[in-house]
Amino acid sequence: MDISLNTTNSSGFQVSEFILMGLPGIHEWQHWLSLPLALLYFFALSANLLVLITVYHEPTLHQPMYQFLGILAVVDIGLATTSMPKILAIFWFDAKTISLPECFAQIHAINTLMCMESGIFISMAVDRYVAICYPLQYPSIVTEAFVIKATIFMVLRNSLLTIPVPILAAQRHYCSRNEIDHCLCSNLGVISLACDDITINRFYQLALAWIVIGSDMGLVFASYAIHSVLRLSSAEATAKALSTCSSHLILILFFYTAIVVVSTTHLAGRRVPLIPVLLNMLHIVIPPALNPLVYALRSQELRVGFQK
Repeated sequence: MDISLNTTNSSGFQVSEFILMGLPGIHEWQHWLSLPLALLYFFALSANLLVLITVYHEPTLHQPMYQFLGILAVVDIGLATTSMPKILAIFWFDAKTISLPECFAQIHAINTLMCMESGIFISMAVDRYVAICYPLQYPSIVTEAFVIKATIFMVLRNSLLTIPVPILAAQRHYCSRNEIDHCLCSNLGVISLACDDITINRFYQLALAWIVIGSDMGLVFASYAIHSVLRLSSAEATAKALSTCSSHLILILFFYTAIVVVSTTHLAGRRVPLIPVLLNMLHIVIPPALNPLVYALRSQELRVGFQK
């Protein structure tokens, strides 16, 4: 396969584009996965758009909990759209090439939106914690101003902390290989092609995963498991809270487990390339498709809004 190269003044050549090879080891029949992926993607778009439209048009849903659901729907749409059109183009039209700026922009978008989704989980966990443990103070604590401040903080935090990821990747020198065994531009997959030292890239990716995502994960589970459940006095109230939170926790567990598995597998250098690539790809589309069902369709108020 041809490799596009640009001559540089410093050291030989610099590739001008990357080639996304798709799923490693199953290139011959990976196009069969395009149909379920396309269905998941279009379902994610339609379900999250339905949530947004319903929350916007129904006055009874102008509450912090549903506002967080609307923000989560926007993040899910963005997360799926940053990658799925390119993945489907690879499977359907063999459009494997991607320029370096487009690839680095995709790296930043994916990292930012994943951290943003993690931040929304924290905000929703705080909302449920206050609603369950301090129901009388809930209207005065979780206000519209609280939602706005939490959203602005999460946007700034995640955008600024993830900017070094594509910047560090762009500073590396790609002088020979440009074929990525992936369907999207993952940071660890891209920098593995660099000809110079990538220690700082790996270190920052690991720090971002464990400091930002790890702290978010700890706060979310502490809120749900310790405060919202264990502090309830009666067994009936505890069972009700567990019933309400169980589906939420399943999706949250999948979200964080997938990030940890993908990061540790890449960083450890294990020779099982298909597993992290497939898990990473599914992690882009499955949560956006399932979140509306778990966080929205369980709500009677939102179902009434759908019917209206």
